[in-house]
Amino acid sequence: MTGAGKMLRWLILSVLVLVADQATKQWVLAALQPYEVIPVLPVLNLTLVFNEGAAFSFLATASGWQRWFFIALAVVITAVLVVWLARLKPHERITAAGLSLVAGGAVGNLVDRLLYGHVVDFLDFYWRSWHWPAFNVADSAITIGVALLLLEALRAGPARS
Repeated sequence: MTGAGKMLRWLILSVLVLVADQATKQWVLAALQPYEVIPVLPVLNLTLVFNEGAAFSFLATASGWQRWFFIALAVVITAVLVVWLARLKPHERITAAGLSLVAGGAVGNLVDRLLYGHVVDFLDFYWRSWHWPAFNVADSAITIGVALLLLEALRAGPARS
């Protein structure tokens, strides 16, 4: 398989994340009213919320400039990730998977910001009265991707000169 063919395989993973993210968001937007709560498990609700900020609603209360900032940031980060992915060696599969998951998640949330001006979140995990901030499939992919990248960096150890 050529270098481009190997990269395509990882970009397909990014596209699968994007499709799963957007499909679940469309379903939630059609099925729920904002802030409606549907219990799923003793520790999980579906709750439609809109996040105008970043992780943990960072900058959500800003005056609106944050939408364009996060759009530009997502475009730049995705471009960097794709270039990094293209430069990987064939044996760097964990890194490639991590980059692909982060890129797919970043584009998923980018699409929301472009279409709606905010990110659609709906997964509400909780324990007793403590709720984790609501999130979505894109956020999950980004988190798993970053975890894979950290795992690979720890496994590789310090850089050798």
